[in-house]
Amino acid sequence: MAPRIHAAPLFVKARNSLYGAAMHIHGLIEDNAALANLCARLAQSPFVAVDTEFMRENSYWPELCLIQIADANEAAAIDPMQPGIDLKPLLDLLTENEDVLKVFHAGGQDLEIVYNLTGKTPHPLFDTQVAAMALGQGEQVGYSNLVDSYLGITVDKGARFTDWSRRPLDARQIDYAIADVTHLATIFPKMLEKLRKTGRGLWLDEEMERLADPANYFNDPEQAWRRVRISSRKPEVLGRLKALARWREIEAQGKDLPRGRIVKDETIADLAANPPRKQGDLTRVRGLSATWGGNDIGGRMMTALAEAKPMPADEMPGRDERRPGLGKDGALVADLLKLLLKIRAKEINVASRLLARSDDLEALAAGQREGLSILNGWRFEQFGRDALALVEGRLAFAVKGGKLRMTRTEESE
Repeated sequence: MAPRIHAAPLFVKARNSLYGAAMHIHGLIEDNAALANLCARLAQSPFVAVDTEFMRENSYWPELCLIQIADANEAAAIDPMQPGIDLKPLLDLLTENEDVLKVFHAGGQDLEIVYNLTGKTPHPLFDTQVAAMALGQGEQVGYSNLVDSYLGITVDKGARFTDWSRRPLDARQIDYAIADVTHLATIFPKMLEKLRKTGRGLWLDEEMERLADPANYFNDPEQAWRRVRISSRKPEVLGRLKALARWREIEAQGKDLPRGRIVKDETIADLAANPPRKQGDLTRVRGLSATWGGNDIGGRMMTALAEAKPMPADEMPGRDERRPGLGKDGALVADLLKLLLKIRAKEINVASRLLARSDDLEALAAGQREGLSILNGWRFEQFGRDALALVEGRLAFAVKGGKLRMTRTEESE
């Protein structure tokens, strides 16, 4: 059974290890024996802090350049670009060892890299940015601010724009990279203790499981159209958009180029709404070079357009997916719910995004009651009960003494 982040045994192990011997810094690991030995030791720890350095400006897939890892006792950077390096011990530690909690800060892109390498994500997982939301430190607290608030240390930002793919790395670059995880390994037990004292560790389990879901990191060409903004809701236009976005995704993956290097979003949307009749017409499309009128990639695009079918009814988005089924009155109710959310988040000192998402508020305003996270568990206790009361007319806003207050209606009383 994977350890939950609020579990007392895990907390005790993490807290005790924090006050052990001074952390040993190994520097850059470039050989398999040293990496295997490091991972064997880290596998005995209750947690490891992990970070990566990568480049993706010129590629579809992020190019992994450095991996930093630490527990309370030792830290190292691992060079995945070293010829012959075998990352399997490290990847097994991250994705197979359920006894070690993996700690990241804003780890979405780090998780994506591990998923691309293994088809799995690190688990169990703890993200300090998400934890900071439960502790009232804002929606998306940055790493530097987190380090400053917990440790009183100003992070050296001098190496932020390093080209991590270039070798050799100098000592300052390596020290900068390793500091990310040594600070994180020190901050994590402190955050865990705060969560224990406030009783909010339980609040984070669902969020951490959601972050660790491998489905979040699978780039499905069939769903690529959802990233492209388009105003039309015509089935034939959306069908062409889906076909073109799928084609672009496959091209970008195969060439290992960013999507925008193939075709930009606005061009995809324009082609879906105003499809060319023949390939030669591509020479007049803004955002495409004249060569597309006769080259192979232009031909493949035209084939994708020719094979496009109107989007089936069961795939069609609502007129506004952000407000499903909302009329004017429902939109006003949703706005009231957002006001209630802002008030409640301030009262209990938690980031409003952790407490409730706009989609749930708008679904509640539209009459939905099933499958909403705010109507279950801790979210219901902290916010959902009052949100439901507001929608059903049992809670109202009033101004008393110049301040906005929530009041129970006479009917409720």
